Amino acid sequence: MLTHDSFQRPIISLRISITSRCNVKCLYCHHDGIMPQDNEMTAHEIFKIAQVARDIGIKKIRLSGGEPLIRKDIVEIVEKISTLEFKDVSITTNGTLMERYAQKLVDAGLKRVNVSLDTLNPDTYQFITSRNYLDSAKRGIKAAAQAGLDPVKVNMVVMKDINHQEIWDMFQFCKKNGAVLQLIELLKTESCPDTEFIDKYHFEMNQLENELTNRADKVKTRAFMQDRKKYFVDDGEIEIVKPMDNTEFCKNCTRLRITPDGKIKPCLLRNDNLVDIIGAIRSGKSMEDLKKIFIDAIENREPFYGGC
Repeated sequence: MLTHDSFQRPIISLRISITSRCNVKCLYCHHDGIMPQDNEMTAHEIFKIAQVARDIGIKKIRLSGGEPLIRKDIVEIVEKISTLEFKDVSITTNGTLMERYAQKLVDAGLKRVNVSLDTLNPDTYQFITSRNYLDSAKRGIKAAAQAGLDPVKVNMVVMKDINHQEIWDMFQFCKKNGAVLQLIELLKTESCPDTEFIDKYHFEMNQLENELTNRADKVKTRAFMQDRKKYFVDDGEIEIVKPMDNTEFCKNCTRLRITPDGKIKPCLLRNDNLVDIIGAIRSGKSMEDLKKIFIDAIENREPFYGGC
C-alpha cells in the first residue's frame, strides 16, 4: 500500500545520494571534484534505509551522488537493495566508470540508468567538467545499453552558447546507441545557485518544444513525472525536463530524497525540514521506530508552493 502525505500525494520513489564525492567538476555544480568521505553511509545502512522504504510502500529506488560509481562497494549496494524486490532500482551517473561496472550492476539487479552527458565535443566537455573523460562516458553509455539496462537515458543540461547547438547531434548519438535523450533546462538550484550564471547560459526551451511537437510521430504525457512530455521522433525518444520550481511539479511530486549524510529530505526544494534517519539506525532503533520516523517525515511534508 502506498504511503500518502497530507496533501494526498503518493510517495512512490526514493532517491538515495550515497556519496557527495565526484570525479568531475561540472561548472553548473557546487561540488569541486572529489569531496571528503567523512560520514558516508555504509552499504548495510543504505540497505536498511531501503528496507524501511519498501516496508512503507515505496516502489522505486534511485542511487545518486556525487558520482555513485566512485564507491568501491557500489555493486554490493545494488545487490543488497535488489533483494528487496523493488519495482525499479536505478542509478544516475556521469558514465565515466560505467564501462567497468555495467555488466556487474546488471547482474546485481540494476534495471536502468541515467547518464549525465552534456556534449559530444571534447573541448566543450573539458570546459564543462574540467576533465577529459568524454570517451569514457560515451563508452559507458554504449556498455550500459549492451548490458541490458533499459532504458538508458542521457541527461543533457542545455546551455546557451555552450552546447545548445548540439541537441540534434546528441539525439542521433542516443538513437544510434539505444538511449533516450533527456534535455534538462538550466535553472537555479542548490547545486547551481549562481543567478548570474543562469542568466548568461539559460536556454529557452519553448521554441524547441514547438519544433518537437511538429516533428514528433507521437507525444506521450507522463502523469507521475510532473506531466513531462516524451516526444517520439524518427524512431528515437526525447524528453524535456522543465524546472522543478513550479506548482505543477509540487502538485505531482511523488519523491523523497536521502542526503549523503543520511537525512530524509521530504521536499526537494527545501533544506529546513531535514529528518535524521542515519542517527536512529546507528543508535540501534527498531524497524518500527525507523518506519515511524519515515512516516512522520512524509506526513509533515508540505508543497514548496503553498497553492499546490
